[in-house]
Amino acid sequence: MTKQNEGKFLRLAAAASAVAALLLAPVGAARAEFPDKPVQMTVLFGSTAKTIAQVLADEMSKSLGKPVVPLFKPGGGGAVGYTHVASQPADGYNIVWNSNSISTSHLRGNMALTYKDFAPIARISVESLVVAVKGDSPWKSLKDIAAAAKKSSKKLKVGTAAKGSFTHVTAAAIFDALGIGDKVIYVPLGGQGKVPAELVAGRLDVAVQFPGQFVSFVKSGDARMVAMTAGQRLAAFPNVPTAKEQGVDVELSMWRGLAAPKGTPTPVIMKLQDAAKKATESPHFKATLAKLGANVSFLDHDAFGMLIVKDNGRLDKIMKGLGLEKKPKS
Repeated sequence: MTKQNEGKFLRLAAAASAVAALLLAPVGAARAEFPDKPVQMTVLFGSTAKTIAQVLADEMSKSLGKPVVPLFKPGGGGAVGYTHVASQPADGYNIVWNSNSISTSHLRGNMALTYKDFAPIARISVESLVVAVKGDSPWKSLKDIAAAAKKSSKKLKVGTAAKGSFTHVTAAAIFDALGIGDKVIYVPLGGQGKVPAELVAGRLDVAVQFPGQFVSFVKSGDARMVAMTAGQRLAAFPNVPTAKEQGVDVELSMWRGLAAPKGTPTPVIMKLQDAAKKATESPHFKATLAKLGANVSFLDHDAFGMLIVKDNGRLDKIMKGLGLEKKPKS
């Protein structure tokens, strides 16, 4: 064999060996198992939403073996964060800490995206809203607020988060049911704890927000919670009656959960779902939610998906009835 032929033979043999190695390699060896790098969790709101997200991310990191890193992207009633996540690859490395805001933000016209642009992973928790007044206010119930509003020539200043947000929608539903919808001015202040601070400062008459934001003010006597929007009283606040107990037929709660861009592979969704479930079973996670007045309420990706569809229809009807729905921006 000439040196030229010998070299050719060796090159062919090496190529054949490489092909054989690939054929004999285990299926999936060329693709690293998810996750092989940190997972980014986009958080849409501050205050209790941010606190719960941080604890959830820490607990999920333990199960996944890789860090789950919160990325804070507020704005537009959730639109900024949703738009960011929807633009990322559908590979499970970018997820969103979502809520009913996926519907309210779209229905309000803040974004063209809808719940259909995301793959549900799991519902994690449910939070009620509260109606609060200053600690020295003579108002002890929703009926007291309504009676005072009807007698006054001035409109009530009611603080909520962003215009068209879930807190705004819920507040409007309550005051409309009380028959004083035309006696209210809604003051949008965002979700960074500004609402209770403005109430205590006397720049608001009433505030509607998550109970966790009022805890310190209630303890100091600077604020009083007069109603819950949940179906039943919360264990953390047993002395605060529900709106329904006071004859106001409004029952609305904020769910929070996780979602990924549409098209994320099912095995990846399942792995994230399982990690989320383990996180909700953590004593630390449960204790954190209890302090904030939120309830652990896990639903798997299938049940969560059905809930989102049902909730979207409900909010669509409510917002249309309140005149809060707008054509989404393209």
